[in-house]
Amino acid sequence: MTTFKSTPLFGGAITVDLPSTFSDVSNIRQVPDHQEVYLDSNGFTSVMFDILERVDEATAPNDEEALKYHFNDIVSGTGDHTELYVPGDAPLAKLPTTRALTLLATQHPTAKRASTDADFTVIQLILIRLASQETDIVISVNVPHVPGEDRDEDVEMLVETAKWMRDQILGSFEVRNWGLFGE
Repeated sequence: MTTFKSTPLFGGAITVDLPSTFSDVSNIRQVPDHQEVYLDSNGFTSVMFDILERVDEATAPNDEEALKYHFNDIVSGTGDHTELYVPGDAPLAKLPTTRALTLLATQHPTAKRASTDADFTVIQLILIRLASQETDIVISVNVPHVPGEDRDEDVEMLVETAKWMRDQILGSFEVRNWGLFGE
């Protein structure tokens, strides 16, 4: 059974529960100040937290378009094939009046990259819109399918893992210091 631990992000200004097997990537490589990255020490699953300037209405006239904008920003330039599934609203247990949206996607690398990378990656994207702070927080749960594994049996498990991680994040995400956003 997986155990979770409260994980401080951005100097403790934000906390979220992550599996105890996840480690801070900044201990092994440099990570930009606006980003936190955690990697499962027992596998290849990762979670990335990005604090970004809120997408304006001229670029994305509504929250759903902002979600797609951030997703496209993540996958653009890779040349990979992506498929979007199940976009929608998501409740934040500790920030019930804050708008959050999610989408599930798969990313399939090009033949050139497929020889060294995952066969495909399930991506669970979470967008938290902080209107007053003019900030978007983008959380990406990335669950890759490793070459050589039984593809058919694992697809459903990878999707369930991504959804499970999404639910844990949505249930525990908390802003403890709003000064992080310049207030």
